Amino acid sequence: MNAEGPQPTPEEEDWEPFGRPLFEDASVRALSRVGVVDVGSNSVRMVVFDGAARSPAYFYNEKVMCGLGKGLAETGLLNPEGRKRALVALKRFALLARGMGIGPLTVVATAATREAKDGPEFQEEVFRETGLRLHVIDGDEEARLSAQGVLLGWPDAKGIACDMGGNSMELARIGGGKVGKRVSTPLGPFRLQQLDGGPKKRLAHIDRVLKEAQAEVKSSGERIYLVGGSWRVIARLDMERRNYPLTVLHEYRMTPQGLLDTIDWIAASDLAMLRARTGTSAERMELVPIACEVLRELIKVLKPSEIDVSAYGIREGLLYEQMPERLRARDPLIEAARMAEIIQARMPGFGKKLYGFLEPLFKDWPKERLRLAKAACLLHDTTWRAHPDYRAEACFDNATRANLGGLDHPGRVFLGLALLHRYKNSRAGSRLEPLFRLLTEEEIAQAEVLGKAMRFGAMFSVGDPARAGRLTWAAGKKRTLGLELTEEGQGLFGEVSQARFAALALALKAQAKIGRAA
Repeated sequence: MNAEGPQPTPEEEDWEPFGRPLFEDASVRALSRVGVVDVGSNSVRMVVFDGAARSPAYFYNEKVMCGLGKGLAETGLLNPEGRKRALVALKRFALLARGMGIGPLTVVATAATREAKDGPEFQEEVFRETGLRLHVIDGDEEARLSAQGVLLGWPDAKGIACDMGGNSMELARIGGGKVGKRVSTPLGPFRLQQLDGGPKKRLAHIDRVLKEAQAEVKSSGERIYLVGGSWRVIARLDMERRNYPLTVLHEYRMTPQGLLDTIDWIAASDLAMLRARTGTSAERMELVPIACEVLRELIKVLKPSEIDVSAYGIREGLLYEQMPERLRARDPLIEAARMAEIIQARMPGFGKKLYGFLEPLFKDWPKERLRLAKAACLLHDTTWRAHPDYRAEACFDNATRANLGGLDHPGRVFLGLALLHRYKNSRAGSRLEPLFRLLTEEEIAQAEVLGKAMRFGAMFSVGDPARAGRLTWAAGKKRTLGLELTEEGQGLFGEVSQARFAALALALKAQAKIGRAA
């Protein structure tokens, strides 16, 4: 917010991206470290979330591929070996939670445990051996929680969340920050493996079930958000086929035709070779061919406009469930950047002042680009401990590879490039150049301007640049970058400041003009 503009009311400030921190609110502080366990049909995973920010950090994350639901459709029972492995994993998770000093783990079990005849017996055994209570949820609740996980990382998500587990696949309508109609289907790979009649009958079954589900959620031509390990493997293989430069799965976006091309490519490839190239486990790769069959039919029946990957699912949905409404309404990117500044920056709170000083340069920027500028200002000093020779690339890596919600791939690269220029004038010859192709030439130029603006503003005054001077920007025929210096600013505007101001003017293709504040 401009230092000379009207000051927000307490209510407005509470909701504004640079508003009052919520971390000390009692309802939020209770979420400072939350542990959840997802006992799925294929894997058992424990995640401990740290920090009450809207975009929480993963303090601990461990997965064991147990295969609880393997063979369930044939026997009606949990897989005996999978059951043993799951119990061992849950014992370990209970001990880890105790060692971390966190409260009771929230443990949910999905399709395999709820459908198996020995599911109740397994619940009792887990409680007796570990003290953990398995909350067995039905398909509707599984769909709701998984869709909430998508909303945690993707607040503006609108379309259909599709979560594939080992024994079921859930569809849920999302939009406006809410979860709508949902349906659970028996389209998990373990269950489909047991279907008699061969591939032809299996495809007919998949097609029939999907058409029934489509009639429930009434989706046609909308975006689909994929949740689940099998989908993530297919997306990772899509990256491999396309030689895509950024292997971050969250918010990876695919076209229907491009994904169909990848499904054909997988079918014609050696799975062992693909597994080696992508580091996929044998247990997960075994399910990929059937998952591809489901995905092909999903595209045919739902006719999506786009297919996106969500790294967030049921575990994140459980955390979202516990968030107060006003925390849900916060921007996950800005909240994550604020938390990083509080923990890692030399002078927490300076990011807001820096943005206010630089704001005249952004008056014509679209809303989404302004959001990235705010995040960049918060993050501009969070890698100061890195070696000076590698600080620029460390900034870029942090932005592009960090676990950040509410940030698509071009946004990651834009943020990373701006932070790179915060510490380095030139990007020529960087090992990161392949990633720049995710941006337009205009976006690259704007990222450079933002980075060089932060490079100037952050060293011009380490207290508050607005006390030292005021920037003016005229973007007309005679492009002029002005700096009106206060008395304090005249003393601060030394040789290095002058050189960085000149570099900013050059990036703007503008004439630099220095004056005195009135």
